Amino acid sequence: MATLTHATSLGDSHARLDALAELSQRLLERCHASGASQAEVSCSEESGLNVNVRMGEVETVESTRDRGIAVTVYFGQRKGSASTADLREDSLDATVAQACAIARYTEHDSAAGLADAELMASDLREFDSWHPWAIEADHAIDLATACEAAGREFDRRVENSDGASVGSGESIGVYANSHGFVGRERSTQHSLGCALIAGSGDAMQRDGWYSIGLSADDLQSAATIGRKAAERAVSRLDPRQIPTGDYPVLYAAESARSLIGHLIGAVSGGALYRRASFLLDSAGTQLFPEWFAIDELPFMARGFRSSAFDAEGVATHESPLVKDGVLQRYVLGSYSARKLGLRTTGNAGGVHNLQVQANSGDFEAMVRGMGRGLLVTELMGQGVNTITGDYSRGAAGFWVENGQIQYPVDGITIAGNLKQMFAAIEAVGSDVDPRSHVRTGSILVGKMTVAGE
Repeated sequence: MATLTHATSLGDSHARLDALAELSQRLLERCHASGASQAEVSCSEESGLNVNVRMGEVETVESTRDRGIAVTVYFGQRKGSASTADLREDSLDATVAQACAIARYTEHDSAAGLADAELMASDLREFDSWHPWAIEADHAIDLATACEAAGREFDRRVENSDGASVGSGESIGVYANSHGFVGRERSTQHSLGCALIAGSGDAMQRDGWYSIGLSADDLQSAATIGRKAAERAVSRLDPRQIPTGDYPVLYAAESARSLIGHLIGAVSGGALYRRASFLLDSAGTQLFPEWFAIDELPFMARGFRSSAFDAEGVATHESPLVKDGVLQRYVLGSYSARKLGLRTTGNAGGVHNLQVQANSGDFEAMVRGMGRGLLVTELMGQGVNTITGDYSRGAAGFWVENGQIQYPVDGITIAGNLKQMFAAIEAVGSDVDPRSHVRTGSILVGKMTVAGE
């Protein structure tokens, strides 16, 4: 096989960012010359290498390189947007012209426009997010193969595989607007994962494990990931059913962050101004126990969503989302804030690293503390009604008695109402899963309906 380095690498990232910044200024000038009262431009470049192997054989080797340019103009409070990946001058001219044409024919929207100029970020720092990995495809294949082999050799009951993969990517971007703001960002992300199948016939069970980080140095070893995937697959063999009833439910950390995701969805501006949220008018109200807290930490070193500014150039700030169990604020960009008669929270584009406060010990301590109930390690389906908060999802995991895991269970459904579930949280563990911008340990909900036998 011919050696393929990370030839997709963006090379000198600072030089590329300079070029994108210069391009964004030229585009803003064209927007102004076309009569736009305000304009904003986003320019990005991404590159990546991904390999997949299965049963020791290479399935795919993919090298990617993409770029995108998005132009948004405002004629008063009429908005138009257009995008391109073509850097030829005639294509750039056409993109600006198309955005302007759209704006001239759209309806006036009183909430439209750039975020207020005084909110633009001025302290434009980096947060240790740039760690290119000069990995060759041959080396990536070797890592994926070693990861899968470690899992397959770990236990003879691992009889099949869904494969192992290695991914490495780089991205740079510039956001600029007619307030004079120019923000530059660059980041890398690398991953190694494996999914294995234990058992045979109708008794097969699948599970896996993965590691992800902004630096390759943050990844777990291939052998560790393979063995962990095998352990998880084997532990699910011979599942049982449990009687239908109301039980404590302990969400393992990798599943627990979905609960925080439902909270974020419900307090985000788009859901609120459309009145499609079960948490309308909830800012300042008690949603969780008094000890519960969530903080947004946009300046975290090597955080997955660290940034000095949001997608509109607004300065980000460290701030509580939940304090003493009380929802402190919503998650808003400038458009949704105006629709609600509020002020942007610097969250255009989403939240920037959430940390859920722990009040308990590690995973083993959480299991012991639950005593008897259901440990959930996997969730299936999308059974969440964002308007009412009603929650019903397929689940798999383990039954716990006397503070000890007894046997695997699957084919069950857990149900409740998110507002009641939030209030019924009894503990958050210190076993934080670091593989996400939502950093939480396992979460114990005191009672939920479990549909089993």
